[in-house]
Amino acid sequence: MSVGAQEFDTPGTLHAVARGITVVYCAGNLGPVQQSLENDVPWAITVAATTIDRSFPTVITLGGGKKLVGQSLYHNHAAGSSRSNDFISLHADIGCTEESLGSANITGKIVVCLALPFPYTYQPGVELLGSRNAAIKGGAKGLIFQQYATDVLEYLEGCEGHMPCVVVDREIALRIDSMVAKISPATTMVGSQVPAPRVATFSGRGPSAKFPGILKPDIAAPGVSILAANGDSYELMSGTSMACPHVSAIVALLKSVHPNWSPAMIKSAIVTTASVTDRFGLPIQADSVQRKPADPFDFGGGHIDPNKAIDPGLVYDINPKEYIKFFNCTLGPKDDCSDATENLYQLNLPSIAVHNLKESVTVWRTVTNVGPENATYKARVEAPLGVRMAVEPSVITFGKGGPRSMTFKVTFMAKQRVQGGYTFGSLTWLDCSKQHSVRIPISVRTIIQDFVADAS
Repeated sequence: MSVGAQEFDTPGTLHAVARGITVVYCAGNLGPVQQSLENDVPWAITVAATTIDRSFPTVITLGGGKKLVGQSLYHNHAAGSSRSNDFISLHADIGCTEESLGSANITGKIVVCLALPFPYTYQPGVELLGSRNAAIKGGAKGLIFQQYATDVLEYLEGCEGHMPCVVVDREIALRIDSMVAKISPATTMVGSQVPAPRVATFSGRGPSAKFPGILKPDIAAPGVSILAANGDSYELMSGTSMACPHVSAIVALLKSVHPNWSPAMIKSAIVTTASVTDRFGLPIQADSVQRKPADPFDFGGGHIDPNKAIDPGLVYDINPKEYIKFFNCTLGPKDDCSDATENLYQLNLPSIAVHNLKESVTVWRTVTNVGPENATYKARVEAPLGVRMAVEPSVITFGKGGPRSMTFKVTFMAKQRVQGGYTFGSLTWLDCSKQHSVRIPISVRTIIQDFVADAS
């Protein structure tokens, strides 16, 4: 369900999961602000959005011959009734509001929009839409828009037939030192030269404000500049609503291969086999006002890897009755199942989120073997900063004719007595045959007093 409304039909989704139907939700497009994700119930798969390995570099040539590169969807030489070899006068404006552009003479010029000085109040897509409309209304022949995110290209669709529109970063904008420029049509670059995936700027971020004992989002999937069917044509679209269908399709494939798997098992297989590195083995980055290494509040378990999810080795399964117990409801037709108990981190989820660590907290988990009958797994621990972490037992063995599930405990101990922010780690079960790596993300927040939070 590519819907972002908070708590959209929550009881209905739990009813579906109780009947074996996997529910996939988008995380919403209110990022990169913390605690901005939507659809954070534990029984659903909540999907963040990432970029793909495709870009549209566009050359801007200045009067002195200097060439700068931005991105655009400009492909029509006749857009704005100008030829691509024409140099056009530039008009620079801060903010490019309808009021500021309406009071200036921009007819026949390329408008250079400089970003507002407060990026935390600045939404590139919304600002680009307003600037684009104001420039078209004023009779401009082009738009060069400064932004801090490259995942806003779909807002350039409205430029087609009017004028070329290019997005650039602050560095490129500051290099525009000419009175005239010309914009060449975009080219398409695909493959290893485009760094991907990166978590999209707009993708909703954790932690969950309503359920801090649950780590959300769960997974990330392609959601930027996706070629999407629209009526009898196609267009590029971006959003977690684009990422959600990717995961839904993978869920359907997993269900076809493993028809007896529960929604929790499918979710676990997807989360525990996700990648936290890009094609070059480097940590996946998260786009924001300032780019940074992605953490579990950006992408959950990581970027989805469907081929690995088919054979996860171990899964974290949950009987739907467990959700009912933790949410104090009976699945009756009028139950809203919205009030949770304090210790949601005891749910057998493929992640751990301890939001109230004072001295020590012990969390229990159970894994079910869905791989070879004879298997031994060893725990590899990456403890969150400022926290000691112990797993008992640290080795689990499955044998033919023996139990298919094993329970273990994870103990977290605070190294410092502080009212702190979240730090991150992971727990990975590695089998001795090196065929399976079962990784869950972990977030921990140390506190001194209850009900005093720091989401950073």
